[in-house]
Amino acid sequence: MSSRTSPISRASRTSRAPRGNLWRALAAFAVVAVSLLIALTSAPRLGLDLRGGTRIVLETRDSPTVRADAAATDRTLEVLRQRVDALGVAEASLARSGDRRIVVELPGVDNPREAAAAIGRTAQLTFHPVRGAVAGPAGAPAADGSRVLADPDAPGSFLALAPPALTGNGVKEAEAVLDPASGRGWTVDLTFRGGGAKDWARITGQAACAAPGDPARRVAIVLDDRIVSAPGMERTVACGAGITGGSAQITGGFGGDEARELAALVKGGALPVPVTTVHQSTVGPTLGEDAIRASFWAAVIGLVCTGVFIVVVYRLLGLLATVALALYGLISYAAVVALGATLTLPGLAGFVLAIGIAVDANVLVFERAREEFPRGKRDAVDPRKPLRTGFRKAWSAVADSHVTTLLAAGLLFAFAVGPVKGFGVTLAIGVLASLVSAMVITRLFAEWILHRSWVRRRPGLTGIASKGRLRTRLEKRPPRLMRRRKLWLGLCGGLLLAAVAGIGVRGLEFGVEFTGGRQTEYVTGRTVDVDTARQAVSDAGFPRAVVQESGEGGITVRTGELSDAEQSRISAALGEVADGARVERDERIGPSLGAELRTQALIALGVAVAAQLGYLALRFRWTFAVSAVAAMAQDVLLVVGLFAWLGKPVDSVFLAALLTVVGYSVNDSVVVLDRLRELRRSAPRAAWPDLADLAVAQTLPRTVNTGMGALFVLAALAVLGGDSLADFSVALLAGVVAGVASTVFTAMPLAVILTSGRRDRPRREPVRSARDRNPSGAVV
Repeated sequence: MSSRTSPISRASRTSRAPRGNLWRALAAFAVVAVSLLIALTSAPRLGLDLRGGTRIVLETRDSPTVRADAAATDRTLEVLRQRVDALGVAEASLARSGDRRIVVELPGVDNPREAAAAIGRTAQLTFHPVRGAVAGPAGAPAADGSRVLADPDAPGSFLALAPPALTGNGVKEAEAVLDPASGRGWTVDLTFRGGGAKDWARITGQAACAAPGDPARRVAIVLDDRIVSAPGMERTVACGAGITGGSAQITGGFGGDEARELAALVKGGALPVPVTTVHQSTVGPTLGEDAIRASFWAAVIGLVCTGVFIVVVYRLLGLLATVALALYGLISYAAVVALGATLTLPGLAGFVLAIGIAVDANVLVFERAREEFPRGKRDAVDPRKPLRTGFRKAWSAVADSHVTTLLAAGLLFAFAVGPVKGFGVTLAIGVLASLVSAMVITRLFAEWILHRSWVRRRPGLTGIASKGRLRTRLEKRPPRLMRRRKLWLGLCGGLLLAAVAGIGVRGLEFGVEFTGGRQTEYVTGRTVDVDTARQAVSDAGFPRAVVQESGEGGITVRTGELSDAEQSRISAALGEVADGARVERDERIGPSLGAELRTQALIALGVAVAAQLGYLALRFRWTFAVSAVAAMAQDVLLVVGLFAWLGKPVDSVFLAALLTVVGYSVNDSVVVLDRLRELRRSAPRAAWPDLADLAVAQTLPRTVNTGMGALFVLAALAVLGGDSLADFSVALLAGVVAGVASTVFTAMPLAVILTSGRRDRPRREPVRSARDRNPSGAVV
């Protein structure tokens, strides 16, 4: 009986892997095919920082009669949409953000200031019966809506107006018309709807009853507290009957552009509540093209360098992982396009950065497979078994590291504004795509190549049969770092003091996003010394402006609140000393929004720490969680202190880098702590310092190889990404290096101290080197 069942059971076990591979292959093929189809047939949705245009954030305010709640903001949004349509801006985007904010994106707008003024004006169009002429002066409206305003037809004279009898909501159509025959030039013809036509007839009928020459025979058309026209009733208008037909004409000596803008405002209707501009940014189209080109080459160079490094280290499997890495890029790009997400400049950086995450998963698996490969039997071992074991045992660390990065990406999306949200989206997509790339596609490629007999006969080609130079050295001389754990913590404390000193002595150079103000980037006709540019700006009346170099031949000017007229003075002053100055990027943020963004940044960092601590406490013991979070907080302070000493700006892009450092730091700590937990299960009576040393030794090859992949990508971004991404890359470079060091010299010593002091402190037993471990990785 047993002799018959044994072969069947063995056959069933061996058939599971091919069947599982078949389903994985079908799923991977479907994902890649759909991604390729999307990439070839659909274009990405580019943000304004990549295609050029203007982004305006408007905030609604309470009026004397209407509260600026979500409903009023929605009504305001619809009026603004009609105005933008009337201005003829193609592919404009308007959306409500919160209860009181409206985000307007105007791609390709040639004159953003005029567009912002047009769509943001309250445009309260009203029609008033005139009570008579007065000596003045003009004043605020009375409680019943009556007011005194300047007479446009008689300079120095004023008209007393009755409460409004008709508003712009009663206007159905407004059109700018040129009538040279009448000598009036440009006028705006109005057509009233329903009740508006009746009200117009009633107003003009009352005015027609006044005596000729009496000011009461006129009707005042008021736009934004200014009488734009006050036509008198002709003798043909009958008293009491008024002007019927539902039409009127606004005259006032308009030019063509002025008449068309007025018609667009009137046609759009009056805003239910007033609005103010709290943020305005403008990006020239050439700047976006340069950013796309630089990010593309940074991605290509970073990917090629990373691929070459992986192939050198892991040989044939490294080559297959590089192919899977290219497919990862295709899947990520297609996911962004399919979801309709807006691709921004920080989003491009998220794409490039996620390459390092995808590499990390592959390295974790390959290093684990190297550990599982039996020594001394290279030619007699089927390499498929250690590879499968590597995938199985690496899954825990891969899952934990990806979840911590997803937490950081989610916080970016929740708390960031504008283009930085795009970074959070692409980072999250990249993390999920890397799981598909590493755990499905790479595994399929590896299983397929290891089924080939010529590969099984030469296991050295796989790259997992050899231990690697670093692992060999660590086995010969295992580190005993935890013997001096207090020394390492003391040195790390010294670095923290230096970082805090930089923050206290130099202070943080907050960007306009966090302080409010205006930052304008100019492209000059010729290269000008920054001291010359600073003196020119100071002579123009702005001695406190921060003037810095920006790229090749560029100048950036950062000031407090600045009007368009004052900004034009700065442009003219720079143009005189630099043979012309063209605005390439212009960003203006109100102080209230800056304070709000600053608060959101602090909340985001606080929530990031709490979220990582909560997740790690669930996955590990609390001592491990506290140690990892302490190392992460140290990395954040070191990066902030570095920027304080260097005098680099702290803005929303820096916040994106900082939250990414949070994910990277915890990611690295999780891998080592996961190994420490595994070693503890294999040797429950061993001493914690020895276990920690062994965990560091076993994971150090992965740390070095993953760090090299990330450094290739970030270095390419720093060199080729331009000014927009240079500071971002510097922050991440510092964060990656600090994260690797803090895991070894902060997280592990702290974990040993916290855990060794507990009541269940194990009896001290020696832990042998990796040479004395059994094939499963347990300590013997």
